[in-house]
Amino acid sequence: MSTSRPFFTSPSGEFDTGQVLYEVIPLAKLVGAVALVALVPILMSRLLYAFVGIIPLFGLLLSAISGFVLAVGAALVLLYVVVRALQLADR
Repeated sequence: MSTSRPFFTSPSGEFDTGQVLYEVIPLAKLVGAVALVALVPILMSRLLYAFVGIIPLFGLLLSAISGFVLAVGAALVLLYVVVRALQLADR
């Protein structure tokens, strides 16, 4: 078994908050971007219902679009995490 240390500990064995922030900030930006893109069809559906009263078919379509965006976004986030973990394992 390997005796390598986790990426968030410094060589002296202390917790390295700088390294954790370095890893968390791009991940948070990616999650935020996915949430923002998924929020657009949801808000469009709400606005169409509030101002025009159209919800049955178009609202269902926009809900399906936002679900699809969230599913693809979750896959992208997971893929980013796996690739980054492999990069850190090679260091």
